[in-house]
Amino acid sequence: MITSNRNRLFYKLFLPFMRWRMLKSFRALTLYNQIEIKPGHSVLLLCNHFSWWDGFLAAYLGHFIFHKKIFTMMQEDHLQQRMWLRRLGSFSISRTSRDMLKSMQYAALQLDRPENIVTVFPQGALESNHSTEIRIEKGISYLVRNIKGNCQIVYASVFVDYFESFKPTAYFHLLDCGTNHDFSLEKLTKQINGFHQQALKNQINVSH
Repeated sequence: MITSNRNRLFYKLFLPFMRWRMLKSFRALTLYNQIEIKPGHSVLLLCNHFSWWDGFLAAYLGHFIFHKKIFTMMQEDHLQQRMWLRRLGSFSISRTSRDMLKSMQYAALQLDRPENIVTVFPQGALESNHSTEIRIEKGISYLVRNIKGNCQIVYASVFVDYFESFKPTAYFHLLDCGTNHDFSLEKLTKQINGFHQQALKNQINVSH
């Protein structure tokens, strides 16, 4: 696997640029709802995966909303093409290799520290923004059970709509899924899919 290689200066300079670039490309980045982040907990952020922007949208949530140091799990071939993302905390996973367990252990290690957030896209590949089912692979269970500290699990359904603007608005629908101490893969899968399907319905009537 490819580990992260965070560069403090690059991280500090790039994130404000990233926010500026996103706000230039999007009409707005809007929280549909807010959740409370538990003190003394790291955050495992699970997101739907529908666009090139997803990693940056998750980074926006992690840094500017949750105020955590960001780490992002990326497919190894994608990270190899953009190795500079390692300096922002990106690390790789290869789903067809034994290295997958190493990636999950590495993610769990970052989540032992309460100041960190790790983003994982459980769908594993790009799917339509209108997809009604979020598949949660068993590797998430291995990841969570290897976390030794306190970790809050959060799911974000992100949807994009244009309405009357030339630029899209990204809407974040957030769900508190509990912690690593009360984790159940079956429970998490039901929670996320029920929430995601309701969020799709809520998005129809979102204010704009």
